[in-house]
Amino acid sequence: MAASADATISTTEKRNIWKVIAASSAGTLIEWYDFYIFGSLATIISAQFFPKGHETAALLGTLATFATGFIVRPFGALVFGRVGDVVGRKYAFMVTLLIMGLATTAIGLLPSYESIGVLAPVLLLLLRLLQGLALGGEYGGAATYVAEHSPDGKRGFYTSFIQTTATLGLFVSLGVILATRLSIGEDDFKTWGWRVPFLLSVVLVIVSYVIRRRMEESPIFTQMKAEGKTSKSPLRDSFLHPQNRRLVILALFGATAGQGVVWYTGQFYALYYLQTVLKVDFVLANQIIATALLFATPFFVVFGLLSDRIGRKPIMMAGCLIAALTYFPIYKAMEAYSGWNPLEPNATAVNPNVVMLTVLVFVQVIYVTMVYGPIAAFLVELFPTQIRYTSMSLPYHIGNGVFGGLVPFIGTALVASTGNHFAGLIYPISIAVLTFIIGSIFIREDRSVRWHSITSHSGNGGGVPPSRSASSPSDARL
Repeated sequence: MAASADATISTTEKRNIWKVIAASSAGTLIEWYDFYIFGSLATIISAQFFPKGHETAALLGTLATFATGFIVRPFGALVFGRVGDVVGRKYAFMVTLLIMGLATTAIGLLPSYESIGVLAPVLLLLLRLLQGLALGGEYGGAATYVAEHSPDGKRGFYTSFIQTTATLGLFVSLGVILATRLSIGEDDFKTWGWRVPFLLSVVLVIVSYVIRRRMEESPIFTQMKAEGKTSKSPLRDSFLHPQNRRLVILALFGATAGQGVVWYTGQFYALYYLQTVLKVDFVLANQIIATALLFATPFFVVFGLLSDRIGRKPIMMAGCLIAALTYFPIYKAMEAYSGWNPLEPNATAVNPNVVMLTVLVFVQVIYVTMVYGPIAAFLVELFPTQIRYTSMSLPYHIGNGVFGGLVPFIGTALVASTGNHFAGLIYPISIAVLTFIIGSIFIREDRSVRWHSITSHSGNGGGVPPSRSASSPSDARL
């Protein structure tokens, strides 16, 4: 199928697809960078915006603030999903880019707790909420935009490049943080240097905004709007019609919830675990995560391409199951190779085996690529064109924003409350198993759904797929 899809598009049209992917990915990467520098700096931010003397409470407060950005993402999905299905994909993710950039830059300018007292964490929370709202509208737009430019049989491959942006955004955030920290020293970084990664956002956002302004609207959406076939009420059509509501619920519990916890366990919880439990040096812990991300990121594309051949569901379900079965052994091995003595909780890691710790994190990120690489193609194929932006955004952001985003907070809280440093794994393992069971039983995904190549200008209005009612389920069968 992939070969036949390639045969139907010209070299020029392939080049146009790559331009779409590059422009969409650049903006999405910057939004993820903005969103994740907060999490990457959680241990430092906790000392800046919360009272001193209660380090664990301050860290939990910071992680809770971090989590609110995830919890509010579904509301952003509803707001900007409707805008994207009514006004246009491009307009929606242009607005989200500006909101994200302004909120992130403002965090870099925010006075500390010592300067303005309790107002500091309150303002930090409000800015974090704006970040969450913006990201809630970004991903669905970018994934839908790229998918609607992709030919049949290649959607998994092309949309997988959007999937790399979340991990690359985290990688870039770690790189900027490390570069700043190493260039100015630890003391200055903790005092004021932590603001630099936030302030840098304003430059990145301006560049991305200029690039995105030059993009054309999705041709599928453009023709559908010209023919008067857009949904008048995407929210009602997505969530009140029984068939589409069922699709949304199954997408959440049978795919995105498990994908979300695997994503945040393999990347963020691994970082917190290294820093706060195993007491690995801040710079070294970030270097371990960054190296693992660098080597694992190409596998998003590998599994996206593979999903075009064997299906999205088998890869995602395998990722959830393998992760659930191996997290405990992996984290026990991380303890063994860290040089940290659990009998001396206040001791720091001694001579950690950096190579093995990096390998263990790399394995976790491979799980991330399995569950995350195919998910965009799976979601865009699941819902009708008229309500695609709205319908796919909500389960994605609940799965990632709520189930996934709470992993660091719940995991850290469980460790603090039980005294068992492996207790934090109970939550992600439980959700991954739940998703494996529901997804395996109830989802019957069909990757052969045909839209016709949107780059083909012959027949069916230049490749616009046959119109489906906004109240009808898509060709992906459950």
